[in-house]
Amino acid sequence: MYDLTLLRQETDEIIQNLLDDGSDPEALYIIEHHVAHHDFDKLEKLVVDAYKLGYEISDAEEVEEEGKVFFVCDIVSEINLNADLITAQQKELLPLIEKAGAEYEGWGTYFEDPNGEEDEYGDDGEFFDEHDEDFDFDEVEITRTRH
Repeated sequence: MYDLTLLRQETDEIIQNLLDDGSDPEALYIIEHHVAHHDFDKLEKLVVDAYKLGYEISDAEEVEEEGKVFFVCDIVSEINLNADLITAQQKELLPLIEKAGAEYEGWGTYFEDPNGEEDEYGDDGEFFDEHDEDFDFDEVEITRTRH
């Protein structure tokens, strides 16, 4: 069980640090919730459930830590840098993460330059691809990336 009070404190600190460093308070931010699991199939089921809730999913990577193999990926959204929104996402995702037996490793984002003409995702600022209305979710599959 995760301590939502502690997670909220961490979220407030991350946001404050970004703003103190000059990150744009009005920008949309790519929020990446980091998850890990020792079982690829269970991680895949978890991210399928997150995808059904409207999140994007990064490719899974296989990592070795202290002789143990884990699969890690990010559950991703694009939102305003707002602690209430991020906390709401955590409240939505944590039950799925716990049910799958996965580990939540926090969230991250990127500095947004308020004077930048174009962000790293292009001049339209869009991170997500538009999906076809006839999209069949059963065709979605996360992939393993070995490093």
